[in-house]
Amino acid sequence: MRSERLRLLRDRVYDNPFMTDEELAQEFNVSVQTIRLDRMALGIPELRQRTRAMAERAHGVVRSLGTREIVGEIVDIDLNSRGVSILETTEDMALEKTGIIRGHHIFAQADSLAIAIIDSDVVITGLANSKFKRPVRVGERLVAKAEVVRKIRGADYVVQVVTRSGEEQVFRAKFVVSTTPGPAETAGAERRDETGVERDVP
Repeated sequence: MRSERLRLLRDRVYDNPFMTDEELAQEFNVSVQTIRLDRMALGIPELRQRTRAMAERAHGVVRSLGTREIVGEIVDIDLNSRGVSILETTEDMALEKTGIIRGHHIFAQADSLAIAIIDSDVVITGLANSKFKRPVRVGERLVAKAEVVRKIRGADYVVQVVTRSGEEQVFRAKFVVSTTPGPAETAGAERRDETGVERDVP
């Protein structure tokens, strides 16, 4: 019944406001036009409007980065706790021959989000342990979610970031970020064992 679908749709968008109409249509096994009509009936704006409204609220909270320094668009943030950003991948981010998004764009989205969620005017990355799970291609929308795992040594934070395309994880990383320049500049050296290889972030 439509009334039941509307209820489920409202709950689904509340749980994940970053889903496109196409993804919702596939999940509910209806047409994209049906989803659009259902959204209108529920008063739910389209994805672009939802994202813009959330981003406007989030950007006013970030202290550690300027708006132009953030890779992607931060749409949700709780300082010293968690955050979410969205990156719409485009052709200028990709390798020309394959259409695969260059890794530094994906990493930069995660890194800037890890920095942005820390409540300080100065935050720098001291260490990163990252893994690319699969190639990302032009047109995929990347949703990165960051969470402060713990605070260490007073000024340092361990931040975990997981990036997904749809429901599939494409990248993950742990960052050690610092609110003071000194410790972070030497963090990499401090975490190397006698072989010179960096250990995993704790």
